[in-house]
Amino acid sequence: MKTNKVAELHIIEADNSIFKSVKYCIPLYQRDYAWEEKQIIQLIEDIDDVNLDENYYIGSLIVACHDGLYEVVDGQQRLTTLFLLLSYLGLNTGNEEALFFSCRDKSNYTLRHIKQILDDERDKYDAEHLQQNIISGLNIIKENIEKFTDEHRIAFVEKLKNVVIYRIEVPEHTDLNHYFEIMNTRGEQLEQSDVLKARLMSELQGKNKQYQQVFATIWDACRDMSGYVQMHFTPTQRGELFSWYWDQIPSSKVKNYLKLSQTSASKTGAKIGEIIRQDFSVEKEDGCLDDDTRVRFESVIEFPYFLLHALKVYLSLNPKIKHIDGGKLIDELLDDKKLTSAFERILDYGTIDGVPLDRSKFSRDFMVCLLRTRFLFDKYIIKREYANDSSDGEWSLKSLFVSGQQKNKKSYFKNTRFAAYKQWESTSKWYHPDNLMLQAALRVSYTSPKVMHWITQLLIWLTKNADSLDTEIPYYSDVINEIAKRPVRDFLDNKDYSLGVNTPHVVLNYLDFLLWKRNRNVDFDFEFRNSVEHWYPRNPSEGTFARWEDDVDRFGNLCLIQRNINSRFSNMSPEAKKSTFKEMIEKGSLKLRIMSDLTQGANASQQWKESVYAQHEKDMLDILRRETEIINE
Repeated sequence: MKTNKVAELHIIEADNSIFKSVKYCIPLYQRDYAWEEKQIIQLIEDIDDVNLDENYYIGSLIVACHDGLYEVVDGQQRLTTLFLLLSYLGLNTGNEEALFFSCRDKSNYTLRHIKQILDDERDKYDAEHLQQNIISGLNIIKENIEKFTDEHRIAFVEKLKNVVIYRIEVPEHTDLNHYFEIMNTRGEQLEQSDVLKARLMSELQGKNKQYQQVFATIWDACRDMSGYVQMHFTPTQRGELFSWYWDQIPSSKVKNYLKLSQTSASKTGAKIGEIIRQDFSVEKEDGCLDDDTRVRFESVIEFPYFLLHALKVYLSLNPKIKHIDGGKLIDELLDDKKLTSAFERILDYGTIDGVPLDRSKFSRDFMVCLLRTRFLFDKYIIKREYANDSSDGEWSLKSLFVSGQQKNKKSYFKNTRFAAYKQWESTSKWYHPDNLMLQAALRVSYTSPKVMHWITQLLIWLTKNADSLDTEIPYYSDVINEIAKRPVRDFLDNKDYSLGVNTPHVVLNYLDFLLWKRNRNVDFDFEFRNSVEHWYPRNPSEGTFARWEDDVDRFGNLCLIQRNINSRFSNMSPEAKKSTFKEMIEKGSLKLRIMSDLTQGANASQQWKESVYAQHEKDMLDILRRETEIINE
């Protein structure tokens, strides 16, 4: 490809900024805008981490140029999100028509009315013509940037000036449909974790070279975050690592791993010669439940983040490792963009009693820590579980078991048992659902993988108690509960209950957990209800009912809802919300259900703001105070 077909573009405030004096078209063969909260928040956080002393490369945009119009072949999700971000910040340099979708009227209508949508000028657009995925993306951006202070927002815009993207033009006469298909089915590119693997293996030289293949085998098995790690080894290796029934935590002694079989058999047990046959196939499944229902599992984090969790576990097990200059050995934030540098810092600056770290020993020991941590992660940290071919997942906290003998062994899954050795089932029957629901509450509260410190804390506790889990596992509930309580205590200690949309999600989710414990038979599950909403609105529909100026942001007037209904829900009166969104409320937050039940009578809105909300707030805060042992005011 000629060099003049590659352009380095700044995002804003440059002669060659990405949206300046250009038009981008999203062709019909591309899917519509589909980024969700995880990807959008990741983009915002990546920009927020930019160093002002250097440019930050945010990715590539593959385009085909036709008479000055750029048809987007790859990178449209990032491009659209950047367009929405700049539109929200008022930084699209006056080129509001820089982006459009081919043959998608709703998407284009929404993009053309972003300013009116942001200004809430409802008389200037038709809500029925809006593309809800774009509205959802815009709301996610709005809610996250609104949390910034004025100084933070100014600094964020300054960092945007250092963000660059490469726009690459495909050669003329390229078959774009075929090219797009290739782009979306291509093999995985080299990632930081691949570079890190090579870096750590390079330390295994001389007498330690015998560990290289073992290291690679364990790393590759752990790298696949789907399902359970046992299933990513060969059947023979499963027995060697996890015992006959594949259910024991691997050894903590490095030398035991030299016994690991290294054969030409694949993880399926098939021979290499069989695999390379054209007619060879294998059905990929994680296993079955007791009733033979096929299930598959999805991790709540990706491998780069798991590596950072495992590194923190390793350091907690080796407290003697210190920074040579007394500095921090590892950042608090779990930043996958700094994965290799996090390990390099340990290798370059780590010391024990003033002696530089033995790098070879670190690689061997981390290999063991990685596998043991992954085993504990799979058994004691929630996943998403999908039955048969269903796309509707549910929270799952299960352990892997095997039945049968020799080559007829079959994996199956049961709920992880949180009980002491020989403890009666009736004594421990609540441990599993409590642990599951508490972890689910934490998972939906901390949506960014960069701040899922609760996983690190649980893995550290599990690792330190790995050899006595049969007798101490009931206390796991207390450990999770304490992690969830800390931010709730901070909220209560602060005594500011008028935070509005800035109310920590974990407080509202933990309250739902406590309400669920009071009635375990209620039909309730933790979902990604990521929008804090006012039951009595901040901005009532014009002329319909009175505005509430004083206490509208109070805790008693707040609830969590799914973001995709926020725009339709926000300006209605409590009575209208109760009648219009009856089905959503019946499946929604437990606090929301209570608020709806309290909205009674012909003058419900007036009664709500005069007295009902205050009593509801007191009742809810009392529940939180009793659980967190905060003395009532």
